[in-house]
Amino acid sequence: MQKTLDAKLADIRQNSRSDAFIIAYAADSDMARGLLTLDERSRSIQAYCEELTTIVEQGKIDILLTSVANMDILARGERLFDHSPVTPAIRANDTTDIWKVRGATYADHPSKPFATTTIEEAQYGTLNPAPDQQPDVDLGLYSVTFNNDLEADCYSLECFKDFRTEATRKGFRYFLEVFNPNVADCGIEPAQIPHYVNDHIARMLAGIPRASRPEFLKIAYNGPETMEALVSYDSSVVVGILGGEASTTYDAYRLISEAKKHGARLTLFGRRIKGSEDPLSFLEVLRQVADGHVGPEEGVRQYRSLLDDKGIAAARSLDDDMILHSPGLIGS
Repeated sequence: MQKTLDAKLADIRQNSRSDAFIIAYAADSDMARGLLTLDERSRSIQAYCEELTTIVEQGKIDILLTSVANMDILARGERLFDHSPVTPAIRANDTTDIWKVRGATYADHPSKPFATTTIEEAQYGTLNPAPDQQPDVDLGLYSVTFNNDLEADCYSLECFKDFRTEATRKGFRYFLEVFNPNVADCGIEPAQIPHYVNDHIARMLAGIPRASRPEFLKIAYNGPETMEALVSYDSSVVVGILGGEASTTYDAYRLISEAKKHGARLTLFGRRIKGSEDPLSFLEVLRQVADGHVGPEEGVRQYRSLLDDKGIAAARSLDDDMILHSPGLIGS
């Protein structure tokens, strides 16, 4: 079955006026938070995967990103994607800045580009695939965080070079996540950080031929100016935004609306979806907002109406649910 991701990427690249927008669900938090991935809706990984199955079957997302272990259940055990328009993807490296286990302080130090999995295990679920075995997964997220630290940043780039070289040789597609610095005192003025990230992205892509480039980028939304600058710099590069921490419904819907207005063509939300009162209802309206059928304000009302229809209590009052929190939106 044709995947909506492939169709939308082709349209975005071929049509400068394309209105296509890609939604990815980042359900890979077990690689960052361990047991904290689970909640009252899913008290085991098996139950968590059942919830993900329901979301894939709903058909509002284009990509489901999980850990390699959970994708083993979904793509191989359940054959969930064989007849689905949703593309499976895995986290190809679990950098130390996402290690958010209880009691840890790893995220306070410059990110190191550690990877638990291998490309073969991501593709086939084994280090020893049969000679004629076809990959079940051919897309992964690779993450890089720059901190203005020569040794750490150089090592991150060396590991990225090794990964993309191997990925290209093995026919494994990837998309590239570039975080803002995770170290608070990185020697860069806060107002310069968006430009620092943009310059690093352009600089690193300058050394990569198009055959080895990522399918798309995923970055923090740092405001309209720097989003437009990155999007217009190279029209062949598809730029998307990351969701960040769970927030209000309006903040999530407005984030997509504003980012799209300024050139983003993709979002990867994780905790904003998982932390909602009802992920299916949240995604139903998120798709409407992303496709431009409703505005973010109306989207909040529609979402809360769906909650009412299902008898689910909203976690916030309407006024509290209309507050903006994302730094890139404040003042917009």
